[in-house]
Amino acid sequence: MRRFIAGFVLCLVVLPVSAYLYIRAGRMPVATSAPPLPFERFLAETALHARIAKEMPTTVPIAADEANLAAGGRIYRENCAFCHGLPDHPSTAAAKGMYPGPPQLFIMTVTDDPPGQTFWKVTNGIRLTGMPGFSASLSTEQRWQVSLLLANADKLSPAILAALKQ
Repeated sequence: MRRFIAGFVLCLVVLPVSAYLYIRAGRMPVATSAPPLPFERFLAETALHARIAKEMPTTVPIAADEANLAAGGRIYRENCAFCHGLPDHPSTAAAKGMYPGPPQLFIMTVTDDPPGQTFWKVTNGIRLTGMPGFSASLSTEQRWQVSLLLANADKLSPAILAALKQ
């Protein structure tokens, strides 16, 4: 029993000290071109999905009408397209250099995501990804408008698609 307790205590000390020394020695991959750590993607995605499921709004307070979708398109072009791209356009140089890479939302649409999930991401941002939170720079209505635009990306009118592609 003593050996078990000694081994347990040793692990409690050795593992954190080893992790600290690994980080302080400059061995931890921090460049966007570096390969991810084991389980990095799993841990980040699991934590993100659990938090969003717990906090995202389940009702949408505005209609997905042409006016709100057009407004969402303007907001998207001004605030989101630089990283997340536009319909029928290649990724930007900034997006190609990010890790993790931002999803190109009109190539791999998020139309299967509930608008509340997108609203949570737009409002809060996502740590360690480059995705900022827009709660201080966009109104609640604007954040809902861009969230509805993305939720309906596969059903946008030709006029809204044309405005996005300008």
